[in-house]
Amino acid sequence: MLELTIFILGSLGLIYISRQALTIPYSHGFPRFFAFEATLGLVVLNAEKWFNQPFSLPQIISWALLLNALALAIHSIWALRTYGALDSTIQDPNRLAFEKTTRLVIQGPYQFIRHPMYASLLCLAWGVFLKQITLLSGLLAFLVSLTLFLTSVYEERENLSFFGQAYVNYMQHTKRFIPFIF
Repeated sequence: MLELTIFILGSLGLIYISRQALTIPYSHGFPRFFAFEATLGLVVLNAEKWFNQPFSLPQIISWALLLNALALAIHSIWALRTYGALDSTIQDPNRLAFEKTTRLVIQGPYQFIRHPMYASLLCLAWGVFLKQITLLSGLLAFLVSLTLFLTSVYEERENLSFFGQAYVNYMQHTKRFIPFIF
């Protein structure tokens, strides 16, 4: 019952944060909402197993992924704030506050991958999945991966429209989620 309550409250918060983006199905904010929801489901589903068998291989890999997710998120937000020329007056319902940049950020983790924040969420989802490997948590982790891929495709379309040729050039030198691979 507690898990359901936490999930419902978390979902209400995510709906509130994403309320405007949810009205625009082909914006990057739309599939991102479902990635957030699936991630929340994973966290709630696997919460009681986070510290079971702490030295098992899945737990060790899980913690490595979770630490990587945290480091990547922090470094990405720092790069956006430092190099992105944030503009809080941008009225784009698809972008969260830290995404409202006026300059293309190609420093920090962005010099290797175009979507380090989404890569961070992928690490988080798969790290949480490894806490308790079940069919349901596997399906949720797969759903997170699928929706984040779709989110990145939509966001790249938006970035091409906003940054033009500079983003085309940037795409030619970077990968989507994994440096030098994908």
